Amino acid sequence: MSLGSHNLVFELSFMKFVKPLNLYQDLLKLRAVDRGRFLGLDVGDRYVGLAVSDFDNKVASPLSVLVRKKNNIGLMALDFEHLISKLSLSAFIVGYPYENMQKNSKNATQVKVFVDDLCKTGKLEDVRYTLWNECYTTKNVELLLKPLNLPPVEAKTSSDKFAAVAILQAYLDFVNRYAVTEESQ
Repeated sequence: MSLGSHNLVFELSFMKFVKPLNLYQDLLKLRAVDRGRFLGLDVGDRYVGLAVSDFDNKVASPLSVLVRKKNNIGLMALDFEHLISKLSLSAFIVGYPYENMQKNSKNATQVKVFVDDLCKTGKLEDVRYTLWNECYTTKNVELLLKPLNLPPVEAKTSSDKFAAVAILQAYLDFVNRYAVTEESQ
């Protein structure tokens, strides 16, 4: 599998973009106790769904949903700082919609603006992140949740949270499969 379809290289001034595989390889160089966990983000126009990996970085679990408004990015950065400390997070895996490889789609621009705005807060200077293909994750989760007939707000927040799980789990599956392949060679 080519990594070319899974990453987008653009440098931001504060948070540090790292290619998906390099992020994981750097993590493996650390002692197990120092590795930390990953936070998966599904960035939407109203909510940011969050998922967290286990301490072995093998399994993603739903965490929560942050309400996203134009004027609350500073508060969100503080929430992320708190989560980094509380959950021993080492990096963010941000869902990025590689829809037919259109880098300027509405959803792609929305994710880039969100990451840029987080960077501008100056609160997440040491945070490393990567982008991971999230095409159709929200739609797939919505289809799975539809038979549950959840109230609209609960359906939306659950959808965003579980889309973050799908994004993070896809990343973890990929990097762990690569790590096993590397070990066997």
